Amino acid sequence: MDSDAIPLIDIAPLVERIDDPNMANDKDLLQVVQMLDGACKNAGFFYVKGHGICDLLMREVRDVAKQIFQLPYEEKMKIKMTPDSGYRGYQRLGQHITSGKRDMHEAINYLAPVIPGKYGDLGKILEGSNVWPEYLSNSKLILENYSSLLKDLSRKIMRGIALALGGPVDAFEGTVAGDPYCPMRLISYPVSTDVPEEKRTETGMGAHTDYGLLALVNQADDICALEVQNHSGLLEWDL
Repeated sequence: MDSDAIPLIDIAPLVERIDDPNMANDKDLLQVVQMLDGACKNAGFFYVKGHGICDLLMREVRDVAKQIFQLPYEEKMKIKMTPDSGYRGYQRLGQHITSGKRDMHEAINYLAPVIPGKYGDLGKILEGSNVWPEYLSNSKLILENYSSLLKDLSRKIMRGIALALGGPVDAFEGTVAGDPYCPMRLISYPVSTDVPEEKRTETGMGAHTDYGLLALVNQADDICALEVQNHSGLLEWDL
């Protein structure tokens, strides 16, 4: 695999057959596993096609996100992120901080609902339910459906990665990661000079690594803005 490029992997065989008890004999599926192995080792990122989530839904999700961010500031603040909601909801421009500087983006955080006591005392900060815009009644249905599909897709990709590591197909399930905590963030990058230049990140979000095992990105078609750092420390790729 070319280490100077982010690979595009058709994961259709994995998505369609990873739950088949006889999948170990499927050559197409095992080829996908090999490609995942190479991508994770060499680039750490990969594009996917054949993931099974229809283009119409993905466009609807992007459209809903645009509609939410185009709401008046007063309306967005009605669903602002608070401790009472377990830090779900609207995160205003500059509220998110990376490496001590304010990030130039606004976001909506949708997290898995957490009932009191599920994660004990340490998990109290995340207890709560999602909050939804009052004037976009379709947003809850669309985003919850999308989140459910992403959760299942993530499970299947992690099954492929488990095989790539030489483990059992369900290595990341059961007591290890069988009840995943799946956050979903809608992010907008408006242009603003409200935050002084010396106090804000140069880009919409500072350099970071995502927490958890796997991050899926549904990026706007007309924007190429995500930078990926390669092994040598260079920001070599734009997604």
